[in-house]
Amino acid sequence: MKVSKRQFSTSKLHKVAKVLKTISHPVKLEILEVLESEEPLDVSTICERIGAECEISMMSHHLTKMKDNHILVSEKSGKQVFYSIADRQILNIFDCLEGCDMI
Repeated sequence: MKVSKRQFSTSKLHKVAKVLKTISHPVKLEILEVLESEEPLDVSTICERIGAECEISMMSHHLTKMKDNHILVSEKSGKQVFYSIADRQILNIFDCLEGCDMI
């Protein structure tokens, strides 16, 4: 059994858990994927890019939750709100997940 050399403080582990909890929904992960290649985008455009059964109200809820937890930032322009990724380092999670044998 391999022993990890990483030692996270309790405070750091709580922050990591909060981030993971915030993005732990397939639609939220799709939002990150869409914004990775094109940002800033408004809620309607994000819905169009995701497609399928995307509802504006549910998308707005996801975006607000991600913004409130500092995963996304927003900028208002008239009546529209445009979203971008707050820290693009969060995208490294996709590389990590891609290399995970559990998935």
